[in-house]
Amino acid sequence: MSPIPDRVALRRELRQRRRALPAAARIAAADALADRLLALPFFPETGYVAGYWAMDGEIALHAFQVRLPPPLVYCLPLLHADGCLRFAPWRAHDPLVTNRHGIPEPDVDPQSALQAADMALLVLPLVGFDAGCRRLGMGGGWYDRSLAARRAQAAPPWLAGAGFEAQRVASIASEAWDVPLDAVCSEQATYLPAPVR
Repeated sequence: MSPIPDRVALRRELRQRRRALPAAARIAAADALADRLLALPFFPETGYVAGYWAMDGEIALHAFQVRLPPPLVYCLPLLHADGCLRFAPWRAHDPLVTNRHGIPEPDVDPQSALQAADMALLVLPLVGFDAGCRRLGMGGGWYDRSLAARRAQAAPPWLAGAGFEAQRVASIASEAWDVPLDAVCSEQATYLPAPVR
């Protein structure tokens, strides 16, 4: 029986894979990802849609953001002192500040920002994923803490992971704190979890 891959080593390998992709491939992937996200079977018609600011080789959401239909409001996450994320509307050229992890976020008071449950759809970055829509994140737990209510019940928002196909692995072991995703989109495919029997 082979050992379960060490999550730290797997994160390191997958982050290197996505960083190694050439610029032209990244741009084409961002466009293809936008098509897949906009075609999700549960894509909302109105409300707030949260994305992320791509860092460390993550697949970018700029093409997705500019193609959102007008009734939808694009939001970016902000770190909150309670260890959870909040979300604030953001448009290109709105002011940003850098948080303690070096990630740009909207220049608003986190106390006045929206909760995860206020989002209609949340697009999450990932380090790795499998075809069953299990996600390997950076390991800080921000999304899992922010979306903990989803583990107990099917509550808003819809959750879609976004990554390059190069980040897909055969299997990712689930931990008790992991929040299940409703889909994962790459530039090549849309993955939906198998229905529960």
